[in-house]
Amino acid sequence: MAISVFDLFSIGIGPSSSHTVGPVRAARKFMLDATSKIALKNIVRLKIDLYGSLALTGMGHGTDLAVMLGIEGYTPQGVDPNKIKDIIDEIRSSKKINLLQSQKIAFDEVTDLIFHKDKQLPYHPNAMRFTVYDANKNELNTDVIYSTGGGFIIDHASTTTDRTIEANSHQLPYPFETADQLLAHCAKHQMSMKDLIMENEKTWRSEEEIRTGLLNIWHVMHECMEKGCQQEGILPGGLNVKRRAASILKSLSAPNRKKNPTDFMEWVSMWAMAVNEENAAGSRVVTAPTNGAAGIIPAVLQYYIKMTADSSDEGIITFLLIAGAMGILYKKGASISAAEMGCMGEVGVACSMAAAGLTAALNGTNLQIENAAEIGMEHNLGLTCDPIMGLVQIPCIERNTMGAIKAINAMLLAMQGDGTHRVSLDQVIATMRQTGRDMQSIYKETSLGGLAVNVPEC
Repeated sequence: MAISVFDLFSIGIGPSSSHTVGPVRAARKFMLDATSKIALKNIVRLKIDLYGSLALTGMGHGTDLAVMLGIEGYTPQGVDPNKIKDIIDEIRSSKKINLLQSQKIAFDEVTDLIFHKDKQLPYHPNAMRFTVYDANKNELNTDVIYSTGGGFIIDHASTTTDRTIEANSHQLPYPFETADQLLAHCAKHQMSMKDLIMENEKTWRSEEEIRTGLLNIWHVMHECMEKGCQQEGILPGGLNVKRRAASILKSLSAPNRKKNPTDFMEWVSMWAMAVNEENAAGSRVVTAPTNGAAGIIPAVLQYYIKMTADSSDEGIITFLLIAGAMGILYKKGASISAAEMGCMGEVGVACSMAAAGLTAALNGTNLQIENAAEIGMEHNLGLTCDPIMGLVQIPCIERNTMGAIKAINAMLLAMQGDGTHRVSLDQVIATMRQTGRDMQSIYKETSLGGLAVNVPEC
């Protein structure tokens, strides 16, 4: 399956790409598919069933809100985060839902939106079943759709028994499934990794559109970061987590503050925290490659711009192209879903992507880029996902700060060498995939293990 870097970096809403962004897309897709087969006027009832991780942590991740938004026809990038509460309040108070903004039908969450916390469908832990009925209770259309991480979705008909995705017909000049194949293309054609990825991207859009699109992605990331640095108060959800980015900014910006060798770490941590506090509040964010890990790449990019010499728009474009390419490797070779891989599939992947992107922006060689990506993931292997109360807050927000610092350190280590190293990126991705399969399900975005059960919620 051909994947674009723009698939890895999509603009949406918090707090979760797999539990919020994906379900919005899935619900909307179901309604569009259903109305292509049956008349909208014939639908009088809708039933939504959530399974696995979507059921176990769906409330905390906003999955219930997401599917209702999608049924009404909203998209993650199009819905105004400031209006979501009003939309949901109207559905709940009227007990009616407006199908694709065209027809209102009765809808009661108690009977029509079911969380099956004791059931998991076989293909993926993030599963949804949508069903619509006529006035005589006859089933008109039904479909199972999986949210596979990073906002990606796939319907059941497109899945296969060996858990692969049916190949599409999109042809790339330099197709790759592994880092070794990517490096081999670069060596054979005497190309930088950035130039090679650009050629692949040009099969979808013009170079000007690619450059403009990537700079817009950075603009949205930066806006989210700036907003997060100004917001104070308590994050929603019930954990009473206090926002900290704004107070850290005040401390770092104090005129009488003494310089400290670790200042750069505090700045980077604050930038990552600002993004993920915004994500936890349901604001506009960029999946990078997920929402739970959305702060790492913006924070490391801001480090590149603010704290390295000769930063430029070209460097930002290079950073995002290479980071996206690494994300593609993880999407193809393992998973970017915490429900499958634990948090190494989110923070681990984002750390690896950021390390590679930063190395490329600082003119590292192809081998150094691959080395940085490998280091970034190697030291996140086995990272669990155990959000308290199912909220993308603890440990998620602080974990982004750690991932951003690790990414910078991975770049420094890689740039000190010539790119040769003992463990390859492909070996680390294979290890990640196997570790994810071996990890107990309670540690994979279920809130049934780890911090989620050992820390009192009150």
